[in-house]
Amino acid sequence: MRNEPEYKKKQLAAILSRYDAMAVAFSGGVDSTFLLAMAKRCLGKKALAVTADSPFFPRRELVFAKRMADKIGVDHLVLPIAVLDDREITDNPPERCYFCKRLIFTALATEMAKRRIEVLAHGANLDDQSDYRPGARAAFELGVVAPLTLAGLNKSDIRILSEHMGLETWNKPAMACLASRIPYGTRIDPNALDMVEKAEAVLQDLGFAACRVRHHGRVARIEIPEDDLQHILEVPIRNRVVSRLIGIGYLHVALDLEGYVRGGMNRAWSVEHRT
Repeated sequence: MRNEPEYKKKQLAAILSRYDAMAVAFSGGVDSTFLLAMAKRCLGKKALAVTADSPFFPRRELVFAKRMADKIGVDHLVLPIAVLDDREITDNPPERCYFCKRLIFTALATEMAKRRIEVLAHGANLDDQSDYRPGARAAFELGVVAPLTLAGLNKSDIRILSEHMGLETWNKPAMACLASRIPYGTRIDPNALDMVEKAEAVLQDLGFAACRVRHHGRVARIEIPEDDLQHILEVPIRNRVVSRLIGIGYLHVALDLEGYVRGGMNRAWSVEHRT
């Protein structure tokens, strides 16, 4: 059946096998890990992982990406990207992701050209088309291919296939860059990114793997899955979260009663864009 994950996997393999070599923009997330593992199967040593290292990328995620690339058995290039030197990015407009991805993909493609690797791929999947994703436009304009989308794979398919392949990322929570924690129009600076990264590390260390700390100045708004809301309100856990986040520099710590909502920070833009 054409909608079965295994059929789509075969389609993906056929797509990847057309290329002589491929660099995968690799974050260590569910999608890019699956894509990299498939590229390794289809292209062998001609598959390369390349990670954009910027202040938007948490340090523990970079460590994880290095470990996963090594586990898959591909060469891994980590390329520093100075996103905070670009005012179009740090001014944080609704198109921030477009400017950021344009900068990153341009740098990655330039480096790949030096290595005579003509194809750069990213892990966008079919579900990404349902959210506001200006970064996808930058990828398209720069010729970055999206094999998972071309094969008709959605997030559920990728998780199922990743589990079948023994990839530990099969049930890894979705991850987005740290800049996505800061409301549009609020200037992005290193201190805000550092506070967010440290605050989310606190929650992750307490077992809240799928979490977001939205940065509203000196107010931290915590989003976690609805099923975890009661747990975080248990007195010992709540007290530890509050004390640790205040120690990081927040004055107030709030819990979003709606829970974690994918793309929640896009709401304000969506409302303004419709009016």
